[in-house]
Amino acid sequence: MKVLLDGCVWSGARETLRASGHDVESTADWHRDPGDDDVLSHAFRNSQVLITLDKDFGELIVVLQRPHVGIIRLVDCRAEDQGSSAAAALARYGQDLSQGAIVTVEPGRVRVRPPDRTVERATDTGGD
Repeated sequence: MKVLLDGCVWSGARETLRASGHDVESTADWHRDPGDDDVLSHAFRNSQVLITLDKDFGELIVVLQRPHVGIIRLVDCRAEDQGSSAAAALARYGQDLSQGAIVTVEPGRVRVRPPDRTVERATDTGGD
C-alpha cells in the first residue's frame, strides 16, 4: 500500500513499513512543511494513506470534508512501536483505509471511523 508518513512520525517507522512491503514517502524529506492541508492534499493526489500523530487531520477530514484516501492516527504509541503499529493497522484495516476510513491506533485499542461517518467501530486488541 502507498503511505505518506507525516513528519511527526518516528523516522524508523519508514523501514518497518518498507519491510512490510509498503511504498513509503515521508514529509520529513520535504524541503519545508507546507502545512496540514497541503500534506493531506498531496496524500490524496498520490493515493497514499496518511500516517500521523496529529489530530488536526481529523478536523480537516470530518469537519471541513477534505478528500483523502485514508488516515492512520497513532496515539500514545512509543516511537519504537510506531512502525509496527502502523504496519499492523495497514494489514488489518487496509480495505477500510482504501475506502477512506480513519483508523486510530492506541495501545490496546483500535477505533475505525468508516468513510460514511455513521458508525464507529472499536476493537480491543488485548493490550494494556
